[in-house]
Amino acid sequence: MKREAIGVTGMSCNGCEQTVESALAKIEGVSRVDANNEAETVEVVVDDNVADEDITAAIERAGFDVVT
Repeated sequence: MKREAIGVTGMSCNGCEQTVESALAKIEGVSRVDANNEAETVEVVVDDNVADEDITAAIERAGFDVVT
């Protein structure tokens, strides 16, 4: 398992946090998600086989931008 902190812009409320968390929770191998709109971060705990590209794509599909 690996833990990652990802910068995400565009989240402005608890609803935004829930949208991002729901999008990431649908990815097989994601075991924990914690979005924080004030810090503009999302912390995820995932299996080693989960690709960073899959995480980024899910966040972007939910309507938010990943800071690289």
